[in-house]
Amino acid sequence: MKKMLVLVLTAVFFAGINGALYLSVTRRLKNNFSGANQLHMVDVGRYLPFEPETDLVRMDVSLHFEEEADLPVLDGAAALVPVYASVIENCYPEGCVTYEGGVFSDDNYYGENFASDSVMQYQNTVRGFNAVVDGTTDIFFTARPSAEQLEYADEQGADLNIVPVGREAFVFFVNSNNPVDGLTCDQIRGIYRNEITNWNEVGGDDRMINPVTRVEGSGSQTMMEYFMEGDMLTRRNPLSLFGGGIGYSFRYYLTDLVGNADVKMLEVDGVYPDSQSIRDGSYPLTTDFYVVYRRDNDNPNVETLVLWLTGEEGQELIYTVYG
Repeated sequence: MKKMLVLVLTAVFFAGINGALYLSVTRRLKNNFSGANQLHMVDVGRYLPFEPETDLVRMDVSLHFEEEADLPVLDGAAALVPVYASVIENCYPEGCVTYEGGVFSDDNYYGENFASDSVMQYQNTVRGFNAVVDGTTDIFFTARPSAEQLEYADEQGADLNIVPVGREAFVFFVNSNNPVDGLTCDQIRGIYRNEITNWNEVGGDDRMINPVTRVEGSGSQTMMEYFMEGDMLTRRNPLSLFGGGIGYSFRYYLTDLVGNADVKMLEVDGVYPDSQSIRDGSYPLTTDFYVVYRRDNDNPNVETLVLWLTGEEGQELIYTVYG
């Protein structure tokens, strides 16, 4: 009986510890505003050229590459997959997008199993940019290249053309339960410099702020570092994990590619990031996105495609993609 009583008391003791951990930690994290910042990958399968069911834009365009043409290989950042895939859909011949194993598979980390001879590739920002520098990709669609990426190009002796082809909004977002609907640029910088650490300092609840950052070298992280003017926190209070999160990304990636209904974008300086405020420039954090290619690329269709992208038809396609 004594042994049985000891076992029961031991079980009750550990059950009590588990219950206390759930109430003090697990439950709080479950409802944490920072759930808005969970990792989401782009569903590339929605944007495959020449498939009957695709979310790509289809238009009548004047540029059509023939099957025997030297087709430029395209790659791009996650937020720009719908742009360059729509270019392929409208300007390239069928059969030029191929897959290892014969069919598309999304079992990989980035969802890519494009064959080496496919004109469409999908790598992350760092690998895709480096592929242009190394000559395995012809044109890369990207946000502002980072200093490290440009340094790598210089080290490899690659003279790059970096051409703006469209505009996008850099946005900040929180969980939809967060009562804060907007911040100023100064408040955002204050948060990411650890000068503002509680939501009640910006009109929210009495709760710590969890400022989430992105992977170094990604397009959104490069843009954030530019926005922060080189003065950004490098470490944060570990207890902020229990607070309400704030994150950042590009608008199209957040609203169309990820489409998480549990998050909301914030107004910045009193302006909400919608298509109108982006195009008229009233949203303060609009930024160009670019195509990058080597100047010494001897494929004449590279220049042909870039000129088309910056012309009337190409611009219409790009802004149709972004709605």
